[in-house]
Amino acid sequence: MASVKPTEYNGHPAVALQSSDGARATILLHGGHLVSWVPAGGQEQLYVSPTSEYGEGQAVRGGVPVIFPQFSSRGTLPRHGLLRTRGWQLVEMPSHGKHAQAVLRFVADDRTRALWPHEFEAEITVSLIGQQLDIEFAVTNTGDAGFEFAVALHSYLRTNDVLKAQLEGLQGVKYEDNTTGQWQQQWGDVTQVVGEVDRLYHDAPSPLTLRELGRKVSIAQSGFTDVVVWNPGPVKAAQLDDLPDDDWQKMLCVEAARVIDPVTLSPGDEWAGMQTFIAG
Repeated sequence: MASVKPTEYNGHPAVALQSSDGARATILLHGGHLVSWVPAGGQEQLYVSPTSEYGEGQAVRGGVPVIFPQFSSRGTLPRHGLLRTRGWQLVEMPSHGKHAQAVLRFVADDRTRALWPHEFEAEITVSLIGQQLDIEFAVTNTGDAGFEFAVALHSYLRTNDVLKAQLEGLQGVKYEDNTTGQWQQQWGDVTQVVGEVDRLYHDAPSPLTLRELGRKVSIAQSGFTDVVVWNPGPVKAAQLDDLPDDDWQKMLCVEAARVIDPVTLSPGDEWAGMQTFIAG
């Protein structure tokens, strides 16, 4: 049977999911943050930095941080918004046959209102079975005024050697290169890391495929319109206190995002987006 059980991750409260076929995942209550995904019969698919910091006010380096309502430093809020550094509540552990699923919720409070004066409820739903993992983020406007937001699932995918990995499926897509501030168009089908990569692809297709020797992961999304591809490269990695200098080679971020055209949400309305991974 599928199971959802309270657990700890690096000494912090978490939820452990296991589907009936043995697929496993772990979600921190801090940040509603997925930190582990092991497909049935497979190996860990997510990267989490061994030097990451945990606890109130800290942002975990790796896994799948939830970015809302601001992406990066594109606004006046703290970097990447309000949710990844705060505690969430486990509200539901539904039974869906062989699937294992957990729902975590965050509700606007006085601390978020002091920074962003809006009423909202956010939910992250993680569901897994076999080789597939679904991550859905939903937000409801519970106030009496509309608001606008950006959102992303900042997924860190593990690589054996990012220099030999290939991300396929972005041929012809325009992207904002955040290392130069310029817009460009990708001509080839394969994206490879040879140094720092920080690209925001607009109107990105789905699915994409991350491929390396003996392994591939299909990456699909719905509701999100953008894809962020990020790796700090050796120079920037050396400047990050919560990332070992050489660990930039062990991961590639492929993020489902809605940044270029933010979401406008009227009172009482809900928006939801999903990112799906299938290991092969």
